[in-house]
Amino acid sequence: MSPVHTIPLHLRFGDEDSYGHVNNVRYFQFLEDARVHLMSQPQAGGSFMEVIDPDHYTLVGRQEIEYRAPLNFSTVPAAVDLWITAVGVSSFDLGYAVRDRLEVENSITSAIAATTMVLVSRSTGRPVRLSAAQKGILQSWQGPPVPFRRARQAGAA
Repeated sequence: MSPVHTIPLHLRFGDEDSYGHVNNVRYFQFLEDARVHLMSQPQAGGSFMEVIDPDHYTLVGRQEIEYRAPLNFSTVPAAVDLWITAVGVSSFDLGYAVRDRLEVENSITSAIAATTMVLVSRSTGRPVRLSAAQKGILQSWQGPPVPFRRARQAGAA
């Protein structure tokens, strides 16, 4: 089974800005929608969201996006590909590609992105360790690093 999951993205006419393409700010909503969809997918033993107890939740710790081509409104669904790029002690990283259509062939990648999610205690506000069940689900979705054009630099501002 491929670690990459493709989520259909139904664009709205209102997603476009005065320049006639989808506004850059909307992309973060697309990533969130795809992430929530993936985390809610049934797995053996429950979805990722179901294996988080009520005292814990995930928060976005970091996001990075690289825009590659304009995305224009269409009634044909676009796509968000997503996968896990790393699993840590209390956090995990996701990779994304936003494409102009569901079919990979002849599609144009509009953006690539990465998100770091952190598992946090509601009562203390502090990061907590991912459980074995949570890590197992995340590792089943693990794929390659996000191919950013400019490599991340540790400590860069």
